[in-house]
Amino acid sequence: MEFESSRAIWLQLVQEFTGRIASGRWAPGDRIPGVRELAVELRVNPNTVQRALAELERQGLARAERTAGRFVTSDETVIDEARLSLAAEAADAYVQRARGLGLTLNSARELLARHWPTGEHS
Repeated sequence: MEFESSRAIWLQLVQEFTGRIASGRWAPGDRIPGVRELAVELRVNPNTVQRALAELERQGLARAERTAGRFVTSDETVIDEARLSLAAEAADAYVQRARGLGLTLNSARELLARHWPTGEHS
């Protein structure tokens, strides 16, 4: 994972972990890898990972079990909200970039439609 220097690493980890949950890479009810394991994988300080995981708990995306570790929430509503939030962020970035390039709304829609994989949801 490449980190942006303009944003705190723990916040970027929250976004990464939220993406893993929203995409199903970490499925509802799955055990989340431990702090040390994630710190090694991502090459960051364990305290940074701990802070990000605590934020996932605060947002309701994860729950801690005292002796068993952390687990992804089983609440699909919370996961759906996180998925939509990440998609909205991506949409905002796309709109900002498209407008900056002078695209009209129709041109931006057509471009998106051309890049949407065939056979997937309309």
